[in-house]
Amino acid sequence: MDVQAFLEAHAKLAEKSSTIDPELHSRYNTKRGLRNDNGTGVLIGLTEIGEVHGYVVDDQERVPTEGRLSYRGIDVAEIVKGFQVDHRFGFEEVAYLLLFGSLPKENDLAEFRLLLRSKRALPEGFMEDMILSAPSKDIMNKLGRSVLAAYSYDETPEDPSIANVLRQLIDMIARFPTFVAYGYQAKRHYYDGESLFIHTPDRELTTSETVLQLIRPDKQFTPLEAETLDLALVLHAEHGGGNNSAFTIHVVSSADTDTYSAVAAGVGSLKGAKHGGAAQRVVSMIDDIKAHVSDWGNTSRLTDYLVRILRKDAYDRSGLVYGIGHAVYTKSDPRAVLLHQKARDLAAEKNREAELELYENIARITPLLFQDEKHTDRVISPNVDFFSGFVYRMLNIPEELFTPLFAVARIAGWSAHRLEEIVSGGKIIRPAYKNVLGRIPYVPMTDR
Repeated sequence: MDVQAFLEAHAKLAEKSSTIDPELHSRYNTKRGLRNDNGTGVLIGLTEIGEVHGYVVDDQERVPTEGRLSYRGIDVAEIVKGFQVDHRFGFEEVAYLLLFGSLPKENDLAEFRLLLRSKRALPEGFMEDMILSAPSKDIMNKLGRSVLAAYSYDETPEDPSIANVLRQLIDMIARFPTFVAYGYQAKRHYYDGESLFIHTPDRELTTSETVLQLIRPDKQFTPLEAETLDLALVLHAEHGGGNNSAFTIHVVSSADTDTYSAVAAGVGSLKGAKHGGAAQRVVSMIDDIKAHVSDWGNTSRLTDYLVRILRKDAYDRSGLVYGIGHAVYTKSDPRAVLLHQKARDLAAEKNREAELELYENIARITPLLFQDEKHTDRVISPNVDFFSGFVYRMLNIPEELFTPLFAVARIAGWSAHRLEEIVSGGKIIRPAYKNVLGRIPYVPMTDR
């Protein structure tokens, strides 16, 4: 039997049987992507964890406003200002806020940080048996498998009590940097032929410092590098209950499954190119722009090439300038604003101000070109992914770690959403799908 020939032939049948006439969506008023016709999200739940604000609705029309992101009701910009003024790292503080609903007092934060640091190391034999013995080409795939494997090392994996689920979630917030770093090192060694570096997590380091320590052969990093990565983690920690991975956490948790299965599902969602892979698309596009616009300061040539991209005549022919525009934010993405500010400091330290200026010019020019080329009055601006890839590159972080670092941050928000679903959800999430095929009679084998 020619398996490949069978698959190729039957792939066409599978595609045909999976195709829904797009006109039927209008007839039955379906909410594809759980989005309303005016672009707003379908309200299917309530949350007290995160709020994403990018517009107001006036007479069924979206009116652009400056973007705002809140964690537990507190503006993220204020949170960032607070820990930066005090010259301390913020991710652990944010994780505490998301989990417990209020900012920690000094002694609470100290105890929480100590707890996370004590849990960084993996269980005995885990690295050898679950990571090195089964390396993966994709770090997100390895992360998901590591999360599921952790079930086997838990003495009470199915205990649904809040205290036990909280323990499991804190374990994962602590261990995600280790899962990611060891998965990356295994990939480099077994697939890329590089030397294998397995460092023991330093129990004196913060989350961002731990990431840099574990992924670098010499374990060295500057204070500014750690501060910048810490900010990126803070800004990616949570983004409301409606984003795809957080919603996945809610959906799977509503079925009363275990913590490891729910979190692994969130990892699978974030791995998707439409969700967690945006930063890679941005840097790939920027590389293409650099290849075709040698003089980065020549805004006329840059504009011409951006027009070609928008007209589907350049780069990947998608007509998209990646990193510009967002499903919710309009005039500004507050995460992009804050990361852009920090990127200036890091660009100065790394002597990459000219490259930052290229990003800034693209961010300034594209929204105006977009309105002109697409004949729309839609207001768009750079999103966080537009600058995060550049920041990660300045931190010498390889592209294959961009999305895993997203997960290292977002596990904090996922954890809060799992707890919220367990405590306040109550019903299994089950939206409706209408069958539009109609009834078809059964045909006996001899008549087919």
